[in-house]
Amino acid sequence: MDQISNRVKSVSPSLTLAVTSEVKRLKAEGEQVYGLAGGEPDFDTPAHIKAAAIQALEEGKTKYTPSSGIMELREAIAKKLKTDNNLNYAATDVVVSTGGKQACFNALCAVIEEGDEVIIPAPYWVSYPEMVKLAGGKPVIIETQESNHWKITPEQFEEAMTPSTKMIIINSPGNPTGAVYSKEELAAIGEVATYEDILILSDEIYEKLTYGDTEHVSIGSINEEIAGLTITVGGFSKAYAMTGWRLGYTAAPPAIAQAIATIQSHTTSNPTSFAQYGALAALEGSLDFLDDIKAEYDVRRQYMLGRLKAIKGIRVTEPKGAFYFFVNCVDLGIKSQNLADKLLNRCQVATVPGEAFGHDYGIRLSYCTSFDVLSEALDRFEEFCQEH
Repeated sequence: MDQISNRVKSVSPSLTLAVTSEVKRLKAEGEQVYGLAGGEPDFDTPAHIKAAAIQALEEGKTKYTPSSGIMELREAIAKKLKTDNNLNYAATDVVVSTGGKQACFNALCAVIEEGDEVIIPAPYWVSYPEMVKLAGGKPVIIETQESNHWKITPEQFEEAMTPSTKMIIINSPGNPTGAVYSKEELAAIGEVATYEDILILSDEIYEKLTYGDTEHVSIGSINEEIAGLTITVGGFSKAYAMTGWRLGYTAAPPAIAQAIATIQSHTTSNPTSFAQYGALAALEGSLDFLDDIKAEYDVRRQYMLGRLKAIKGIRVTEPKGAFYFFVNCVDLGIKSQNLADKLLNRCQVATVPGEAFGHDYGIRLSYCTSFDVLSEALDRFEEFCQEH
């Protein structure tokens, strides 16, 4: 008897995690690998955040908390969303989860019915379509254009809609492209959503990582109508270098927030107690460290942009946020999985194939690694492209 559900059979394992695991395996065997695949900051968690978690441990704050998170943290998140994002959420509208990934999945499970369609612009973060499937929905993938910096247009949004459309997912700043939507672009998308009463899942996990004069805008801040349809997702992994802490959150209209809270109460229950106190310190402490992190990322970003633009046979659009480049390799004539395999096995350069992101002639390169690794990896990548 086949004991695996059809829903799970429809889901593909995470290619990004598979690449990460393979790189770790090779390194454990003594292989030299130049990793450009990771989505993890190479900076340590700031000392004051770690100290707050240690203090919580020493004070015995190791018991269950409310399943949606300690109220102090939910209040701090609501305050942060008001101050930084111009979003009006009560603390009770916030649910703290075990990472941004769970936050997204909770949100989908709270609103998606069997057969509901969810519009996802591609290239997309690898887990969006699989989460939609697990929630019983149908992912509708819309190919964006490099000429539009990999961003969906209102016209594409309208053309993709059917009577079954329930939601659109917007990720800004985006993974894997680094695309950042302007206020005007978000307003136009929001106008379509409000006209058709379509929910918006706004994944803003990279909000603090924008460069130059680029500013992050939360789509829910555009107007009250859009806010009433928007579920905002955030977290601590990227800006605060807290990936292993597994802390994310949703902020949503009250009825949806309560549904998310109910789901979490029957699945994971509360996030780790003492980690929440670290997150509280992250929100209430100084952000001076973030200026240093962004400055370092920007140096790497500009260096990488210059190197990639000089390589014949590939195309690249300048990323305005996050810490990735999505490289269009269609002119090399090699599909992404094959290309990533060749780069790893022949050149010892780890990348993530664009197949994971819904674009089979591209690869994602990360610059959250040391400058020495970046330099050597790009030398090897350039040599490979020249040979092909």
